Amino acid sequence: MEIIFAAIICSLIALVSKKLSFPTIPLYILAGLVLGEWSVLTQSEISEFLSKIGVILLLFYIGLHINPEEIRKKKGMIFSAGMFDLIVNFPLIFFVSLALGFSYSQAFILASALYVSSSAIVLQSLIENRKLIYKEAETIVWIMVFEDIVIALLIVLNSLNFTSITVFFVKLSVFTLLAMYLSKRVKGIEGIFTRDDEVPILFSFSIALLSIAFEELFDIPLAYASIMLGLIFSGIKRVREIIVPFKEVFLAIFFFFFGLSAEITLKGLESFLMILVTIVGKILSGILTGFKIHRSFNSGMEIGMSTIARGEFSAFLVYAYGDPSVISIVMLVIIFTSILGTILSKYSERIIQSFQYISRML
Repeated sequence: MEIIFAAIICSLIALVSKKLSFPTIPLYILAGLVLGEWSVLTQSEISEFLSKIGVILLLFYIGLHINPEEIRKKKGMIFSAGMFDLIVNFPLIFFVSLALGFSYSQAFILASALYVSSSAIVLQSLIENRKLIYKEAETIVWIMVFEDIVIALLIVLNSLNFTSITVFFVKLSVFTLLAMYLSKRVKGIEGIFTRDDEVPILFSFSIALLSIAFEELFDIPLAYASIMLGLIFSGIKRVREIIVPFKEVFLAIFFFFFGLSAEITLKGLESFLMILVTIVGKILSGILTGFKIHRSFNSGMEIGMSTIARGEFSAFLVYAYGDPSVISIVMLVIIFTSILGTILSKYSERIIQSFQYISRML
């Protein structure tokens, strides 16, 4: 019964948020939080499994955007765009987390989760605010691609089993090389996905869920297997088109039950500082990227404000690897930055003009 209620609530939220041009992610989480606090709904094995499918489809979708050939051709642009984003935000969040009393492992999970922007919110904002024609838009897209690549690495690092680290890396290396090889050969079966019957849909959905088998049979981390399976089929655009509706439905369920199962333990100073750090870090890295690529402070501000929002990847990483105290802070950051990021992206031009006016006055 809880699945029916969750689906209806998420449908209504999606309808309202689209009319208001507002991100759905924080609203799904907030709805789950509220109903969880009121004990209206509880999580079951079925909802946990559906949430797991949502995570798998999200990561498979990330993999579909990591095309080895395209990355090889444009590696210079991707690296230039994403370099400052990584070297500013990850260490900043990590060391602030340590200063706030978190352990090294907790700080690493926090940095992993909060370094990554929400590509869903960021790209949606670019489209809705008609900014895809801006010169900064391409840079922002490359930052998202760079973050997708780093996510795969963070999953590996967070999944490390130090008791059998050699075996772990051998398995991962073989699996990765196999995925790279198959990504070059997969065009031969593209015809399967261009049919006009149910076969492409069944194949695409089944391939995404293969990551469960890789985890159970070969101990390959589920998240990493999902990304690599997506990478294999990244050259077939039709797979991406088929997966999107599944991803949206199951991710909505995931976010709702993520909010439902979590507990917000309000720690004023910790929460405030972490929210502040995640905002300041993105603005700073955006400015540095703007100066490097566009030789412009204004471009840097545009990039920074456009990438503030955290969302789906932050939720997944903390859901997979975090403890309750870490989950609580990440959830607050997601809710706050996804809302603020949407607003700042919408009114970025006015904000930049205000900065220019103030700087002239000074």
